[in-house]
Amino acid sequence: MSNLIIRADHNPMAGRPLVHVTPDIANWTYISFKVYRLSPGQMIELMTDCGETAAIVLEGTCDVRVGDDVFRAVGGRESVFVDESPEAVYVPRGRAMTLTAQVRAEIAVATAAGASGVGEPRHIRRADIPYERRGSGTTLRFIRHILDEHHPAEKLLLVEVVTPAGNWSSFPPHKHDQEMPGKETYLEETYYYRFDPPHGQAVQRVYDKVSMDTVLTPRDGDVVLVPRGYHPVAAIPGFQTYYLNVMAGHRRTWNYQLDEDYAHVAPKDGNIMGVLETKDR
Repeated sequence: MSNLIIRADHNPMAGRPLVHVTPDIANWTYISFKVYRLSPGQMIELMTDCGETAAIVLEGTCDVRVGDDVFRAVGGRESVFVDESPEAVYVPRGRAMTLTAQVRAEIAVATAAGASGVGEPRHIRRADIPYERRGSGTTLRFIRHILDEHHPAEKLLLVEVVTPAGNWSSFPPHKHDQEMPGKETYLEETYYYRFDPPHGQAVQRVYDKVSMDTVLTPRDGDVVLVPRGYHPVAAIPGFQTYYLNVMAGHRRTWNYQLDEDYAHVAPKDGNIMGVLETKDR
């Protein structure tokens, strides 16, 4: 099995994550990532002693306590595939956090190692999350900017993407693995996958045109690691594809370079983003 894919454990022991990534496992510097699936009333306690952290309630509803701060009824959507944004709680480094599920819930926990964070713990509400329609035709996909450059944080960047069945995503192929001021930023990245129907899979290629060219087939609950290189995704026909991206690096700026082999299908200005909407989605 490629060392760029972490397979989900769909029957974890009580209190253990479905999937777990650390800098040591990924052989990089910043990102830690895990996903928990909680039953109603189930509670987990976490410590953000490694860096700034965000708990993203992907499905269901949770109460989140961080010290004296209590954020009630975070989340609320039934599925990652409904036309609705998630909610999250951002927590600076060095705080204890308790998550209690009101109903069955799925929670992703993303950490940027070494980052102290910005400000105090806060609830990232649905209305705070811009929505984007990106691409067209067979490259159309829908993006929710949970924690982007316009939201205060030190290193974390978080987006989720829903790609219609049969379409391409993370396209045209692009990379962000070196520091080139104004052109490219070093950012590690994870892809956490879900599928509708859940027995689906996607195809993701990770390549750098030098020594790495890997084709991966993530299934529901799996995580793909992108330490460097280009990383396009194909959602196979018959299966709507969801992924949550976590990015972190030396600087909190999403600068990227497109694979020049795809210049004929890329926007002329090199900007692959669509138009952001700030309404509640």
